[in-house]
Amino acid sequence: MRGAVNHTRPNYLEQFRLAWILLTILGMTSAACAEPELGKPIEAFRITTLNGDQITPASQRGRVLVVNLWATWCLPCREEMPAIEAFFARYRQSGVDVIAISLDDRSEVMSVRKVMTSYSFPAALATDSDLSAFGRVRQVPATFIIDREGILRRNGWREVGVVDVLTLEKAVQPLLDQRAK
Repeated sequence: MRGAVNHTRPNYLEQFRLAWILLTILGMTSAACAEPELGKPIEAFRITTLNGDQITPASQRGRVLVVNLWATWCLPCREEMPAIEAFFARYRQSGVDVIAISLDDRSEVMSVRKVMTSYSFPAALATDSDLSAFGRVRQVPATFIIDREGILRRNGWREVGVVDVLTLEKAVQPLLDQRAK
């Protein structure tokens, strides 16, 4: 029928209800994935390494923690890892820990393990960890630094880009100079 007009009326009440549900879910999601605040204590997190060890804010008390989010398919991530390794080798005995958290799917664990054979710091899969304290993953690589007291000192969402030894040293050295409480 040419020129037929659809006379069905939209169900505004149903549309409103669906919109309210969506906004409620988005509100909960954004609250749960709020970006961590620089200079504030990091919220609780739990990282389970590929070896089954647990890393939490409590387990890291008194040590500086560098958290690097990466993926095997991310070329910039792979390019920065030798610098992270060199930094870790230099500062490990001074109270620095590094954890590389792969965003790869659990089915890619063998690829992650293969990459990590070249590095002495531990790795984890994001899917096996609770990383909500770091907010919504926006890009990789992303590097966060948490001081000895659990305070976020580098926000990987704000300080974007590949890290090198100098960048890590400039961020971490002042934290090592402070006495742990």
